[in-house]
Amino acid sequence: MTFSTAKCAAQIAIDPNASWAVTMAAVVILATVAVGAAAHHSHGNYEMTDFTNLQGVVKELHLMNPHSWVYLEVKDAKGETTVWALEATSSVGLTRNGINRDHVRVGDTIKVRCHRLRDGSNGCLLGYVTPLHGDVARGNGVERLWD
Repeated sequence: MTFSTAKCAAQIAIDPNASWAVTMAAVVILATVAVGAAAHHSHGNYEMTDFTNLQGVVKELHLMNPHSWVYLEVKDAKGETTVWALEATSSVGLTRNGINRDHVRVGDTIKVRCHRLRDGSNGCLLGYVTPLHGDVARGNGVERLWD
């Protein structure tokens, strides 16, 4: 629904001369849009009370809408590697946060602070990313918000 459609529905909803059915339809449409928007942006899958710190090598990077993804290969204490799926904001949101496509590339080492999935699997909602690739022009060592 576009803003103008929502505005029209809201005007109908408060018009005392509109029929009851039209008023109820407007209320249902507005409620559906509000609930859908809130559900889409829920972070309920993630443990939001603390951060998990990871460092690894970027294996895949997908800067897209509605969510970007970073697949990070992380070594544990035994030297074994696991791949973590890290969910970030959209490419538009990243641009708003001052991040461009050159800040992080496949093969770069990065450090992240993220909110881990509640089920304990290897996934996180990205909070912050610090590139460790050594290129100052690409933001080496600068922590940036990715959510």
